[in-house]
Amino acid sequence: MSEARIWHGGDLDEARRLFPQAPEPWIDLSTGINPIAYPVPILPASLFERLPSPADHRDLEEAAAAAYDATDATAVVAAPGTQVLISLLPRLRPRSRVAILGPAYAEHAHAWRGAGHDVTEVEAPDRLDGADVVVVVNPNNPDGRLLKREALFRHAEELRPQGGLLVVDEAFADFDAGESLVPVLPGNAVVLRSFGKSYGLAGLRIGFALAPAQMAARLRSALGPWAVSGPAIEAGRRALRDWQWLQAAKSARADDARRLDRLLSPVAEAPLRGTILYRLLETRQAPELFQYLGRRGIWVRRFQYNPHLLRFGLPRMETDWQRLEEGLDGFSQDQKVPELQSSPKEKPRPV
Repeated sequence: MSEARIWHGGDLDEARRLFPQAPEPWIDLSTGINPIAYPVPILPASLFERLPSPADHRDLEEAAAAAYDATDATAVVAAPGTQVLISLLPRLRPRSRVAILGPAYAEHAHAWRGAGHDVTEVEAPDRLDGADVVVVVNPNNPDGRLLKREALFRHAEELRPQGGLLVVDEAFADFDAGESLVPVLPGNAVVLRSFGKSYGLAGLRIGFALAPAQMAARLRSALGPWAVSGPAIEAGRRALRDWQWLQAAKSARADDARRLDRLLSPVAEAPLRGTILYRLLETRQAPELFQYLGRRGIWVRRFQYNPHLLRFGLPRMETDWQRLEEGLDGFSQDQKVPELQSSPKEKPRPV
């Protein structure tokens, strides 16, 4: 797979280029972002007029520590999005042998290779041995695979003798946090947590690394001062402390995920996978379905490494749900018509 250009969700410019005649507005189901965002209050103008203070920054990290069950707020490093941390981590280590449990979020392999490391992508946890750095996305994007905390601990212990590092990307763990490594963080592990996905506020660009003291200090130094804007800090710390909203959102989105499964099941050729915020469909007709939905203004996530996969985020409004259901039903009917036309009618057998 060429890494010159990695496909990502949310690129409606590409959608309009591929399907210029599609009706507007587009329904963007290509991301794994909560479609019902946290209600950001009106922010005072002063937040836009001054730089955030170190105390503001620390308060955001303390809010994140409480939300993620971290035992020490000083282990939390706030950044302008998790993607920045993914790009920084490879530059803080000497050349290493890196094993990535995949297929996973492609930016991890891209970042480690770009920094000059020797990268191997493996498909089974028992093939991670022999690396200096192990990268695991947990729950995994796009298939939702979840490693138990005990297994992650075991990998961290195996890496410890050679000074190795375990990187666990928990971007989708807010709604699936049962196996999070944060509450019992090993001394040679870094956990990445995304804010924008669960809270539906990706545009704020907030992400966190939870790391042992030395690594946390190096990350802070690499990020420099004022890494997160004042408005993002204020909105982020309010949202992170609103536990009731997060629990209600988790319950509502879980219902949405079950509803989406019911819509996708008729066209699926394998069990549906994923997380609460997205579902992964596998079918040999994925390229045709992608085109069919695209012509109807519904943008879903395809994958360079496997043309039989499509990832569906959750629709936002009831009208979006109805358009998706009509699109899937129409595709199913169109696929049945050729079969009916080409199949000879059987003569009734005598009784």
